[in-house]
Amino acid sequence: MLVRKLEDARLYLVCGADPGGRPLADVLAPALENGVDVFQLRMKDAREVEIMAAADVARELCRDAGVPFILNDRPDLVDEVGADGVHGGQDDQSPVSTRGEIGDDCLIGLSTHSVAQIDRAQELEIDYFAVGPVYSTPTKEGRAPIGLEPVRHAARTARMPWFAIGGIDSDTLPEVLDAGAPRIVVVRAIAEARDPGAATRQLREVLDGAAQS
Repeated sequence: MLVRKLEDARLYLVCGADPGGRPLADVLAPALENGVDVFQLRMKDAREVEIMAAADVARELCRDAGVPFILNDRPDLVDEVGADGVHGGQDDQSPVSTRGEIGDDCLIGLSTHSVAQIDRAQELEIDYFAVGPVYSTPTKEGRAPIGLEPVRHAARTARMPWFAIGGIDSDTLPEVLDAGAPRIVVVRAIAEARDPGAATRQLREVLDGAAQS
């Protein structure tokens, strides 16, 4: 069921506990109502108690919306907070170890930053991968943008669901779609939007239009 939801997903939101300086629910609820298909709670430097408090909010909203709730880089908390899976990076715990920790019923996602990492990801025991950052973004400080060629490579070779990520907004989305991305991850385009619901609808309209063309 969860893997099928990934396959059908188009728009994946990542943010922390106070997106745009607002309570999480004030952003996540309208985003879910207007077309976000997957949500990831990302709180890299937060205390465990803070992660768990935000996860309580995210879990309930995602459950009501029927949307997978992913926790960033904390497989040890997946069961405790009731998340549907975990997303890791190249330097985080291996997917094999993560699978042993969270079980077969939870999702595992992995960030990739090059053609070689995309190819390797498809040999691992994961459920999806992300490709990026496509464009420069402050959410990935110190990591150079990789451009569109890895996106094109994933479009040609992927055997599992995958998402383009990094600096994607309403302005850059068309060329990401033209490069073959069937799904995208956004952070600031929704999390820092004045009207998160309207921003979600705008992205969703472009995504759905591309899928129908």
